[in-house]
Amino acid sequence: MRYFIELSYFGKNYHGWQIQPDANSVQAEINKALSIVLQTAVNVVGAGRTDTGVHASQMFAHFDVEKKIQENFIYKCNSVLPNDIVVNAFFLVKDDSHARFDAVSRSYEYKIWLGRNPFLLETAWQIHSLKPNVALMNKASDLLLQYSDFESFSKVKTDVYTFNCDVTNAQWVLEGNELTFYITANRFLRNMVRAIVGTLLDVGFGKISVEDFRKIIESKNRSNAGLSVPAKGLFLSKITYDFIP
Repeated sequence: MRYFIELSYFGKNYHGWQIQPDANSVQAEINKALSIVLQTAVNVVGAGRTDTGVHASQMFAHFDVEKKIQENFIYKCNSVLPNDIVVNAFFLVKDDSHARFDAVSRSYEYKIWLGRNPFLLETAWQIHSLKPNVALMNKASDLLLQYSDFESFSKVKTDVYTFNCDVTNAQWVLEGNELTFYITANRFLRNMVRAIVGTLLDVGFGKISVEDFRKIIESKNRSNAGLSVPAKGLFLSKITYDFIP
């Protein structure tokens, strides 16, 4: 039987989602916990990969197991898992359902605090300087929906079959001192969101124009884009499937 699990995690203590030989990962912790609870070796397949220090308010993964999962499964998992990883739900799905390939869209949020806030040190990037021009950044963000090739914002030397992504939403929202960038696409490249945010902030601080931002996209050259912002402000916030309400 194949199951999906929905989980959340605080990424500070992990070198990303994917298992690595010499570093702790979220996937490794999930595998270990499920194997203990189900008393059999379990290897989960995630809906995607988050980088070192990136958080997830919603992540999905699938795994196969021979016996039916009991109702106290969530409680048992969370009793074994570290406190910074939480299983929220589980679903029995079709045998060919796939957490990664069946995902229709993925959404990320990047959180910035304008000023200083001691309670957000690990979950937002704090900017103590001038306030960026949010209207200009939104004007530049609209351009992302006009293009499909985002090589300019991809990590260099990454092994991907295409740099094409279908971005369906990209906008900044300012509420008080909290500035959040929301972006949704069918897929994302490594480091893509953090590079986009860094380049859009260059627009907001007047370092480049909206037209310059367009030229950066069209250049397909990472060296023309801005710096990647810190991982701690980035959240994988939503993954959608046709078969999950």
